[in-house]
Amino acid sequence: MRGKIFVFLGDAPGDTGTITVELDEAHDHALSVEGAAPTGYGLGKAGRVTVPVSGLQLEVLRDWVEESYRLVAPTRIVAELGALGD
Repeated sequence: MRGKIFVFLGDAPGDTGTITVELDEAHDHALSVEGAAPTGYGLGKAGRVTVPVSGLQLEVLRDWVEESYRLVAPTRIVAELGALGD
């Protein structure tokens, strides 16, 4: 995946940490998390969301990272992964 990024992890001083992912199906759910916002620099227009990770269940984070990967990765690689949720 040359030059393609599917997840950013952030940790600013005094921050509990954030995750930035590109989402389609889970986009609205991610934006409903307190402190979540469309990602800056125009990336939010492409479906990227930055969400504080504090209080989020690991399963939710894992699902969002997988969805983001599937949206960014080449179709051939995604096909090798199988259906979402396998």
